[in-house]
Amino acid sequence: MKKLKIGVLALQGAVSEHIEALERTMKKLGLKGKVLAVRKTEDLNEISGLVIPGGESTTINRLMLETKISEKIIELAGQGLPILATCAGAILLAKEGDEQIKKTGTILLGLLEMKILRNAFGRQVNSFETEIKIPELGKRPFRAVFIRAPAVEKVWGETKVWAKYKNKIIGAKKGNVLALTFHPELTSDLRIHEYFIKMAVDFPR
Repeated sequence: MKKLKIGVLALQGAVSEHIEALERTMKKLGLKGKVLAVRKTEDLNEISGLVIPGGESTTINRLMLETKISEKIIELAGQGLPILATCAGAILLAKEGDEQIKKTGTILLGLLEMKILRNAFGRQVNSFETEIKIPELGKRPFRAVFIRAPAVEKVWGETKVWAKYKNKIIGAKKGNVLALTFHPELTSDLRIHEYFIKMAVDFPR
């Protein structure tokens, strides 16, 4: 089996938590490879999957534009590279944002046909954890952590709803691209990282 090379965009945000979760997942699955921090375009060479973590979407967006990583990510996504984006990362994948996002001048990557709402669950003080059902992961609920979380207002085209909480869309997927509005890296449950790594294993790098 080939050695996996998984990248985590390391410009700002919950980078180390994703790296640790991915390393634990690869060990659990008995896979050889490495997880690396992506800070420049060259770091994207020969990766089998990319995680765009949560953090501050306007800051991540500004640094992505400065380093020209945005263009490369769009190119690789078009080639089928598996991408997992969480919280602020999910905002960046959308085709359309709400007025809050438009006011920041954030340039969205447009990889998923969805409209996303910033701070849909309130501010930092309104952060919470709850059990959610994700059909792709089986019957056992997943403990989701929401921190100043966005939500997806609607999806269209080839983008499908992947997870919901009450009446809000909290996960959307189109082929090789998966966006979640919560933080799977902040729990001990590795099932989402397993799901993503299995996508990366199938990517013909």
